[in-house]
Amino acid sequence: MKTGKYVIFGIALVASPLLAQEYQVPRTEWGVPNLQAVWKHTSIIPFERPRDLGEKRFYTEQEALDIEQAEQQRFDQDNEPLDPNRPPPELAESLPPIGNYDLFWRDDAQFIPTINGELRTSAIIDPLNGRMPELQPGVRDAVRARFANTQDRNAGPEGRGLPERCLIAFGPLSGPVMMPTIYNSHLQFIQSPGYVTIVAEMVHDARIIKITDQRNPAAAAHKKWMGDSIGHWEGDTLVVETKYFNDWHSLRGFPTDNLTVTETFRREANNKLIYGFTVEDPSVFTATFSGEYPLSRIDESIYEYACHEGNYGMVGILAGARKLEELATEESGR
Repeated sequence: MKTGKYVIFGIALVASPLLAQEYQVPRTEWGVPNLQAVWKHTSIIPFERPRDLGEKRFYTEQEALDIEQAEQQRFDQDNEPLDPNRPPPELAESLPPIGNYDLFWRDDAQFIPTINGELRTSAIIDPLNGRMPELQPGVRDAVRARFANTQDRNAGPEGRGLPERCLIAFGPLSGPVMMPTIYNSHLQFIQSPGYVTIVAEMVHDARIIKITDQRNPAAAAHKKWMGDSIGHWEGDTLVVETKYFNDWHSLRGFPTDNLTVTETFRREANNKLIYGFTVEDPSVFTATFSGEYPLSRIDESIYEYACHEGNYGMVGILAGARKLEELATEESGR
């Protein structure tokens, strides 16, 4: 009898095609596929494919190895300790490439995992160029006008972004289209008969998905930050349709008023979950687009983010703005 073997690609343990065919999806007590676990949603795969790759859907093993080695080298260089006797930075000097968190706090991926045996060049796989489709005429101008008409960012907390106000996750880890973040990029799946809940460690989001084929008629009138989600099972795959997002929300900067996101969740192996997404909004995009991310199961807990309790940055920003206004008033009085 022939047997497959496991191959390690970065943090994910991937079954060979033969073992993938033999894999039996675990089930809950009520008979549906069991997705309950904490899943790590980190990946070196970019959301959109670099333009110079054209329709190249996946890398060869050698290409992937070269990219991973270069990424690890960059991380090692960025993680070198700073000279304590260095001079102060110039005013215009930017933050180091790693940003304002060192590697102890960040959780960036350094490996390219596989999906169906492919080392993907991007999360988006449809259209074939791996990029979001063209926008409808006038959309970009409408987005610019919307931002131009917003209040002063420092006038009050309402002027700051939604993640800064601890209303939704940074990233966005919880959607629309769940994407990896630089840290706290963990998702916990909790199931009960008729429901699947996805808890994002970043900030405090919890998506509650009702397993039904009938959406509540009142959903359109009560728009939620993460939309209204209903799901059903197609074989061993959970299919979720989400719409009616809060109109303050956005997808990569574009409005979500008419957005519908269809997601799929399927276990490819005991420690791998494939998350798929299809985005449709004819008022913004000229076509739909789809893609996939791999998630890795981890035997760890997720913890409360307690975003507001530690949000001293917001207090400092607003207090600094008030001080500048005070100084300007004193200056004008002179």
